[in-house]
Amino acid sequence: MNCRLGCGACCIAPSITSPIPGMPNGKPAGVRCAQLNDDNLCKIFGQPERPDVCGEFAASIDVCGTTNEQALWLITDLESSTC
Repeated sequence: MNCRLGCGACCIAPSITSPIPGMPNGKPAGVRCAQLNDDNLCKIFGQPERPDVCGEFAASIDVCGTTNEQALWLITDLESSTC
């Protein structure tokens, strides 16, 4: 499955513990990444400063569903079950 451009759920719902430019301590779950632009696209996509965890994310129907809203709900649910 390919990511839906402009979804951004994987840049909002999960916590990220590694440093991100503009977020040196990572980001908490449910907080919009500082590198997510107004169109929900990553400003550092393909750049070395992008956290490895972001580059390793693979979209799948189980995680992303069929809509952006469903992706946000599913990833939020997965995040809360891992705490």
